[in-house]
Amino acid sequence: MSNEVEKLKKIIDESDNIVFFGGAGVSTESNIPDFRSENGIYNAVNQYGYPPETMLSHSFFVSKPDIFFEYLKKTLIYPDAKPNNAHIGLAKLEKMGKLKAVVTQNIDNLHQMAGSEKVYELHGTLYKNYCVKCGKKFDIDYVMNSDGVPKCDKCGGIVRPDVVLYEEGLDSATIYASVDAIQKADVLIVGGTSLNVYPAAGLIDYYKGNKLVLINKSETPYDGRADLIIRESIGEVFKQVLDL
Repeated sequence: MSNEVEKLKKIIDESDNIVFFGGAGVSTESNIPDFRSENGIYNAVNQYGYPPETMLSHSFFVSKPDIFFEYLKKTLIYPDAKPNNAHIGLAKLEKMGKLKAVVTQNIDNLHQMAGSEKVYELHGTLYKNYCVKCGKKFDIDYVMNSDGVPKCDKCGGIVRPDVVLYEEGLDSATIYASVDAIQKADVLIVGGTSLNVYPAAGLIDYYKGNKLVLINKSETPYDGRADLIIRESIGEVFKQVLDL
């Protein structure tokens, strides 16, 4: 165990008011690619002729739903993915009464699958879907098993994932709850995120404590403000800290 991980273990042992803020790097160890790294989704070759940011925008969803859903199913949904040690460790900390909330930019439901209950999903989730016309709710299997554009079995409207697309705003209730948790936290652990995506990354500014921990393999704009930086695999860090 490195000195940095030892320090994190001590911080966790001494606190019962921890909040975790995570990004795509939390799920890469579950074989879900991130977005912006060299091997990420945005750098992968695609046959559609549109940039990924365009295909994942609200206007593209409205104008070309067939391509939108084909790309979504092929690129963003990983039904066989399982929680890794980071997800499992965070769920364990919540059960121990130490972790008060997970604030995540991910849309993959792995925190919930690991057993976490207080999860604020800033960008929504692929695992909840709804009809844009009547609001009826559907699970991810309904979307995956639909041919082409999924349609509501009640009114025939398009069934879309409850995720925040480009050109759409974040859910205000989720933002307020996340800010409240971060403001009240004694310890804020940030992991698996470059902290370059706003407005989500800006939530870190609400933390006023003196135990800001960054677990990320690459540098972030917040490194200068961190009280502890760990450049190791996030799953391995939680495995060591919690004896998983």
